[in-house]
Amino acid sequence: MTYRHVAAMPEEVIEMLAPKPGMVIADCTLGGSGHSRLILEKILPDGLLIGMDQDVDAIENAQNVFAGYEKNVHLINSNFINLDQALLKLNVEKLDGIFADLGVSTHQLLESGRGFAFSKDEPLDMRMDHDGDFTAADIVNNYSQKELKKLFWDFGEERWSGRIAERIVTQRQISPIQTSGELAEIAVWAVPKKAAFKMKIHPGTRIFMALRIAVNNELGVLEQFLDKAVDHLKPGGRICILSFHSLEDRIVKQKFRLLAAGCDCPKDFPICVCGKESRLKVLTRKPKRPSQEEVNKNPAARSTILRAGKKL
Repeated sequence: MTYRHVAAMPEEVIEMLAPKPGMVIADCTLGGSGHSRLILEKILPDGLLIGMDQDVDAIENAQNVFAGYEKNVHLINSNFINLDQALLKLNVEKLDGIFADLGVSTHQLLESGRGFAFSKDEPLDMRMDHDGDFTAADIVNNYSQKELKKLFWDFGEERWSGRIAERIVTQRQISPIQTSGELAEIAVWAVPKKAAFKMKIHPGTRIFMALRIAVNNELGVLEQFLDKAVDHLKPGGRICILSFHSLEDRIVKQKFRLLAAGCDCPKDFPICVCGKESRLKVLTRKPKRPSQEEVNKNPAARSTILRAGKKL
């Protein structure tokens, strides 16, 4: 299997993680293993890379990428929300670094056959984990018009969410919507022609993103992951997150800010009564973004946002 994906902002990720020989670092979203390869190079000969991904395709690709490095690499087919369980199984107490790339891989979009891309006509699945409970088709064919509108607005920030939801409900009364191609066509027809002409993106872009987020509970999982991640770092250990849209970045930004602030008592309290202390130094007061040179070479990286912090 050829797993196609180009890692976003690789130099910046390595700069922020600062991996060194002997370190133990978890890449919680292996994808095409691009970032992991660079991390491993820096932590050899005695370091340990823990690579996680809920997509079995990514794990199978990583097994080929890291063949011969079995002593330095442990691969785990699981969602990063289960990082604590993975560390317990490996008898690893604390980490020197944690990395997560929240984007969808090129492989998932173009070669997985799971309907992530509106440019293909594939089963409307969108599960990153093959064993997930429900698919995008389940949502599209069973949610009410009101629920679909809310989903497309909340998770996709889609201006025409109401019209698209209405069109979906009308179409599925004729026959179930089963493929990504069908859904993309519905989005095209639902958005007014004049508005669609002015769009820089396909009319289906935001609803496909919203469905993917919902199917994989991406925002809920991210919040739970960030709540626990810093607990697994050694003092001085670093966490680095790549996000690709405002909803993800907002969560990362707010979690980092809370961890850095410590005390969350109301401002008018004369003294702190919560007892919370600052646990993280934010290393990216302004988020890092890819250079124009990188965007020219890898257009998929254009929306990447990098935030990093160091445990106190």
